[in-house]
Amino acid sequence: MSGVIRVGGHAGRRPTVRGVLFDVDGTLLLSDRALGGYELLPGAVKVLTTLKARHVPFALLTNGSAYPPAEQAAKLRAAGLPVDDEQLITPSSIAADYLQRRGIRRALVLGSAGVGQALRDAGIETVHTGEAGDTEVGGVFVGWHPECGMKDIETACQAIWRGAELCVASDVPFFATRQGRTIGYSHAITAAIRRLTHAPMTLTGKPSLRALRFVAKRLGVHMRALAVVGDDPIVEVLMARRGGATALAVTTGTTQRADWQRQPRSRRPDAILTELREVVSFLGDAETGAPRVNPRPRSLRNRVHAGRAAPTTATRPPPRRRAARRSA
Repeated sequence: MSGVIRVGGHAGRRPTVRGVLFDVDGTLLLSDRALGGYELLPGAVKVLTTLKARHVPFALLTNGSAYPPAEQAAKLRAAGLPVDDEQLITPSSIAADYLQRRGIRRALVLGSAGVGQALRDAGIETVHTGEAGDTEVGGVFVGWHPECGMKDIETACQAIWRGAELCVASDVPFFATRQGRTIGYSHAITAAIRRLTHAPMTLTGKPSLRALRFVAKRLGVHMRALAVVGDDPIVEVLMARRGGATALAVTTGTTQRADWQRQPRSRRPDAILTELREVVSFLGDAETGAPRVNPRPRSLRNRVHAGRAAPTTATRPPPRRRAARRSA
């Protein structure tokens, strides 16, 4: 791990990493601004192949919501990344889980055709601007929407004024592409809606802890046992810091090495990777499978029922008496 530059974070303590969460754009690949063509970054295929061979659970979490998770995974496989459908997670996946938990069964989607697919797969009815009952919904979900217009924003505001919750895929202003920084559409759309409604928003993408918990549960790993690999201090590293995960930074996206080293503590990674394959050197000794999430010690009653209780004849040794304190 000679190429790794330690920056800060866990104050000399190196947590055991049992699962890995990867950012996509700027970390594993660079897409074009239309999210069509992909350029794989050095080491991306090798590190994912190695993790699979060692049975280390990993996931790709993108803030992009243009495509349903399975379709996005298929596109990445076609580009050469060894990614299964269930390993690709988008904010739409997390939004579907959140809306279900809130009991919301109908949502207005501000986004392209693929943004609401995960919601529909979860049994949530979706409507778009101009469709019947577009303001009679329990939630508004804002995602990738390059064609968004004022009518969309007005419809969302009307729905929120009627009581709908605002749910947002991404509030990140920029992301890395082959053409450089590209604005995040949902960030701009959400800013307009909130300026008019003053509504609170629920973020389902990075850097929310909701997203980190979702991934940890999917992988069967505690949040603190995750390594989060990304290119943005206000996205992946901030999320890792909030959840107590190990934050690993790359320099292939929006942030260069000198910029990483100048970050305040809340956005400072544990290490800056010279090469992506160096992720492997942070792994713990549990490559044969993920441990139980947050295992708890059994109570005495449960141990008795399980036949693991100590014999009832066992007695505690007598307590030691404290030596009398000598007077000065």
